[in-house]
Amino acid sequence: MVLRLGSPRRRINFGLIGMTFVLSIFAGRLIQMQGLDSKVYEAAAADQRQHTETIPAKRGSITDVNGHDLAVTVEAREVSVDPTKVPAAVRPKIAKILAQQLGKDEQEINAKLAKTGTHYQLLARDVDPVVATRLLQARELPALSAKKTYKRLYPAGDLAGSLIGFVGDEGNGLGGMEQAKNSLLAGRDGEQRVETGRDGQRIPMTSSQRTAPVDGQDVRLTIDRDIQWAAQKSIAEEVRKSEADSGTVIVMDVQTAQIIAMANAPELDLNNWRKAPESRYINKAAADVFEPGSTNKVITAAAALEARVVTPDTVYQVPDSIKCYDQVLRDAHAHKVEALTFRQAMAQSSNVATVMAARKVGSQKLYEMLKAFGFGTAPGGGVPGAEAGLLPDYRKWSGSQSCTVAYGQGVSVTALQMASVYQTIANGGVKIEPQIVAGTTDASGRFVPAAPGKQTRVVSETTAKEIATMLESAVGEEGTGQLAAIDGYRVAGKTGTANRYDAELGRYDGYTASFVGFAPADKPRLVVLSVLQNPKKGHFGGQLAAPVFKDVMTFAIKSKKIPPTGSAAPTVRTRAGQ
Repeated sequence: MVLRLGSPRRRINFGLIGMTFVLSIFAGRLIQMQGLDSKVYEAAAADQRQHTETIPAKRGSITDVNGHDLAVTVEAREVSVDPTKVPAAVRPKIAKILAQQLGKDEQEINAKLAKTGTHYQLLARDVDPVVATRLLQARELPALSAKKTYKRLYPAGDLAGSLIGFVGDEGNGLGGMEQAKNSLLAGRDGEQRVETGRDGQRIPMTSSQRTAPVDGQDVRLTIDRDIQWAAQKSIAEEVRKSEADSGTVIVMDVQTAQIIAMANAPELDLNNWRKAPESRYINKAAADVFEPGSTNKVITAAAALEARVVTPDTVYQVPDSIKCYDQVLRDAHAHKVEALTFRQAMAQSSNVATVMAARKVGSQKLYEMLKAFGFGTAPGGGVPGAEAGLLPDYRKWSGSQSCTVAYGQGVSVTALQMASVYQTIANGGVKIEPQIVAGTTDASGRFVPAAPGKQTRVVSETTAKEIATMLESAVGEEGTGQLAAIDGYRVAGKTGTANRYDAELGRYDGYTASFVGFAPADKPRLVVLSVLQNPKKGHFGGQLAAPVFKDVMTFAIKSKKIPPTGSAAPTVRTRAGQ
């Protein structure tokens, strides 16, 4: 049998038909890609080439009232590397150089260089631009990149550290004013869209779209740097000497309620905040709650004088103890029954006489006066982290609490709240919302002063003046605050020594020692409050806190150039029978 091959022409025709079919498919696909779907592929290609880069805004500064920098932003660099371009043989050498220049761990750098599955590894943030430039120009260091950023600096270190707060790696405020005013300080980042090749390098001559960043605004505080320094120094020394857990000082302007100093000890060093215990992140002057003790007696006095159930010259027969329901309450020192004027009882800080006056006022009116002075309510004015303290409703007071509240036990406040009480007395009975921000800059850089604090009359001017004279007696020869006296100036103030409630132990343990007052007593300009928590060497406010008051007030009135009034303290009846 003979096999015959098909006609060559037929095979060629079949081949041409097949080729035509295949080519028609390619042609159709080409028409689809270049015609119908061209825009889709063009956009996809553009997306592969185009990248959006963030242009960081420069964070605004925080300054003291005189414009001295407390927190500033300076230019920096983020240094990164493409590990795929670093040969394995030279990694140890390059890691050693980079670790030395960037202040990083050599093993950490070496591990990042070994990650050859990626084109990007961040090596360090906040690098000095000079250092970054030197690294980029070094021949032995291939594949490095540097991105312009900013870093936060705190020129004053721990000055008002917990009040100012700090900024995290992402550029957001994480505490204090940095957090409270973050949106204002941070500004708004810009962005830029650029075209890059496969190696991540920008393609020359290609177009880019840029939205400019809006820099943050500056915030000017009411804090005076020099007075803040003096306050921190004085309270830190007393904390060390008395072996206290902590201490606080507040300096406040009487007429505006602007906070001139807000010091804590120990304080937070802002340049090393990551290494500090978290307890130092808290601004204790505004957030630490404690029972005030005898500094609270001015409120009882105010309630009694406003209700007209006593006068400064009302005479009490005062024993050294008084029964209140199931409790016996005592004065700090044992004594026989004494005839004391109300003024003298305040000067000598008699718990018993204060309870006797409070009983004439009644729990409801005393509670209302405490509320009027700001107890139980967080103060406004923008102080970050300010707490409300604890003021139980008078209808829930225990039997003994109805007496102890009169002399500052059974009610809790912050140092800021107590300083505000004495600002109210010194200001003729008008309470002003405490202020911490003096003003800000607008978009044009123009300073815009902050609105003044809300004013509220709490007691009459007559009552305020009567209390001021009583407080001046408390710093006199018969008072408990003699160590607060300042030569040449009339000083009014009150000591406080309270049992301290320890939340961790769940019971009272140790003491809170305090002193708060104002000067000049007859024309008040400044309030200073000092508090020491759980001192181990001594515990009376007149012994520990009064000298701090004197140091800080003396420095502040000299710094502010406040002259003595030149007037003498009025002659008042301090003893019964005079």
